[in-house]
Amino acid sequence: MRVLITGGAGFIGARLARKLASQGAQITLLDNLSPQVHGTDADFAPQLRELATCVKGDVRDREALASALAGQEVVVHLAAETGTGQSMYAVRHYEEVNVGGTALLLDLLVNAPKRSIQKLVVASSRAIYGEGKYECAQHGVIFPAPRREADLKRGQFEPTCPHCEQPAKVLATSEEAPFSPSSFYGLTKQVQEQMTLLFARSLGISGFALRYQNVYGPGQSLSNPYTGLLAVFSNLVRMGKPLDVFEDGLESRDFVYVDDVVDATAGLIAPQVTGVHAFNVGSGVRTAVIDVARSVVQYFNANVPVRVSGSYRVGDIRHNFADISAIQAASSFTPRWAFQDGLREFLRWSEDFKPADAGFEKSLAELRERGLLGSAKA
Repeated sequence: MRVLITGGAGFIGARLARKLASQGAQITLLDNLSPQVHGTDADFAPQLRELATCVKGDVRDREALASALAGQEVVVHLAAETGTGQSMYAVRHYEEVNVGGTALLLDLLVNAPKRSIQKLVVASSRAIYGEGKYECAQHGVIFPAPRREADLKRGQFEPTCPHCEQPAKVLATSEEAPFSPSSFYGLTKQVQEQMTLLFARSLGISGFALRYQNVYGPGQSLSNPYTGLLAVFSNLVRMGKPLDVFEDGLESRDFVYVDDVVDATAGLIAPQVTGVHAFNVGSGVRTAVIDVARSVVQYFNANVPVRVSGSYRVGDIRHNFADISAIQAASSFTPRWAFQDGLREFLRWSEDFKPADAGFEKSLAELRERGLLGSAKA
């Protein structure tokens, strides 16, 4: 099986390449080695060069992408910009990379003189759901609209029922939930997903959109301030700086370990799995951000405070965790990593690198300057 992975030098792509190569696949990796993710003067790791054909190139470059696509049977499209906050002001860039890069990929597939591609897999995101699925005691299952800034300013962080505005209980979000992204990043992932599945159907090939939850683990970028809550916390604690947790700290996420994500993705690449579907890929468990912060401090036995800041980012959601029953039925995927176990693996790995601010404070300043970072009144 010949597989092209765009964004193949990245956090998920490199691990997926190793797994597929161990199963006998012929791997090609296309990656532009973005400085924001990989640092300056980055190159493909020697281990990747040993197991794959590595091509430095951008998914917006027609010639580079066409060359990498030649003769492939499966495309795993992971190349994307992924910062929720950054997407709210780097609008044109996110559109060009996420939407434009995917459009170019599909244009090349549709117009190829000899089409060898049998399957398309695209990295979607839980961000397409916005707030996701909740339950109101009076109105049953609901899907709250994006939170109003007026509510955030007065410290009302929990979504409410759109019908009666009463508090609602968060539920696991299934794939049937409507699209309702609250960030431009989420909107670009929605468009990526819809484009990929639409053209998979029209070409008569298999296509899967994988709605990844909050992926973490060894190998994720410690230098990119726009993604990776755990990376930010790890850097700050090791520098002896306090952790300022957004909102009231009770916002929660579905943290899914990178090896589980790779297993889920590889399972759908298997030739016997066919069709055109969107699937959640997560742990199915939600964890409060303040508990994450405390766990990081405890691991390093650090004498730093965990402070609830009351700050909020426009475009952030309050809670999320995935209903993963659909992918389990389709591919027998079952997450193997509990969050605390995966967190220890990540933090143990992070100790091999010198901690750095990595531009986190600068990223907050950029949001603040554009009115995208606010604070609730005490």
